[in-house]
Amino acid sequence: GVETRANMNVGTAHSEVNPNTRVMNSRGIWLSYVLGIGLLHVVLLSIPFFSVPVVWTLTNIIHNMSMYIFLHTVKGTPFETPDQGKARLLTHWEQMDYGVQFTASRKFLTIMPIVLYFLTSFYTKYDRIHFVINTISLMSVLIPKLPQFHGVRIFGINKY
Repeated sequence: GVETRANMNVGTAHSEVNPNTRVMNSRGIWLSYVLGIGLLHVVLLSIPFFSVPVVWTLTNIIHNMSMYIFLHTVKGTPFETPDQGKARLLTHWEQMDYGVQFTASRKFLTIMPIVLYFLTSFYTKYDRIHFVINTISLMSVLIPKLPQFHGVRIFGINKY
């Protein structure tokens, strides 16, 4: 009766000022992320005129381009936040885990492009052209993740 109702949190709001800070710590998000990459790879493999090396390179490039856009380019939050607009000038990567460096989510999102790069390099048989393309793609998502680049806007790009 009364005791069970007292323990329920029905109708309560989350306590996060900015929900973007904790989204990568949600249950199942890492598994969903890996499954999404796998699904992208399978869809690309189903296109008959793509060779296996091309599919791996495309998987890597599409993944890294998406990661760059969603984590390092898009700023602000899709939510109305009571933080007086502090998150408006921050990318999602800068908002994650309240800006604390080397958290589990940040490590996961840093390691995943590297793992994908190693897989891509192996399955493209270390072909020079694929290697150069995939290395540039990897650097484009690893460099912005470095703590030294937190809040840095190179040449004023994406400043506002």
